[in-house]
Amino acid sequence: MQVVDGRLTPAHWLPSPNYGERPLDGDISLLVIHNISLPPGQFGGGHVQDFFLNKLDRSLHPYFEEIHQLQVSAHLFIERDGSVTQFVNLNDRAWHAGVSCFDGQENCNDFSIGIELEGDDVTPYSDAQYQSLTEVTAAIRRAYPAIGKRITGHQHIAPGRKTDPGPSFDWPRFLAAADQSTGEENRT
Repeated sequence: MQVVDGRLTPAHWLPSPNYGERPLDGDISLLVIHNISLPPGQFGGGHVQDFFLNKLDRSLHPYFEEIHQLQVSAHLFIERDGSVTQFVNLNDRAWHAGVSCFDGQENCNDFSIGIELEGDDVTPYSDAQYQSLTEVTAAIRRAYPAIGKRITGHQHIAPGRKTDPGPSFDWPRFLAAADQSTGEENRT
């Protein structure tokens, strides 16, 4: 995998209208891991994609009636089978973090890349997802070296408001694989 002009290849491209330009002084220096399932706790069906494209059919599930008007996006979405869809160019500002703060810096959308994993806080993520996430992270770190080890969960930048990727996400497994894939473990 590689990033070329903000596009991850070979990710499937589904451009979302929910994005904006980054601030002129914004440096991409953070990677945020999220989870999403629509309806909550259910996987597949294309509802996440529809949600990020503002095409969610609110008549399909009572929960969709609550959220269909929201305008949100992530840069990338990794499904249970490991397939990757890109919704927003990595050089642009996706609307994934909301009210957030990392290392004293607010508005994480301004300087972060958001990756949504198809999942919830309690269901273990698939091996295919960890494999894809590791490969995606390596490509992103090569393209945006300021990220380095600045990788966090939505729960850490919006505590009390968000819980994802949740206790089902194996941080040690992911970080060890991500560091190994980019040689980070050898840095001092």
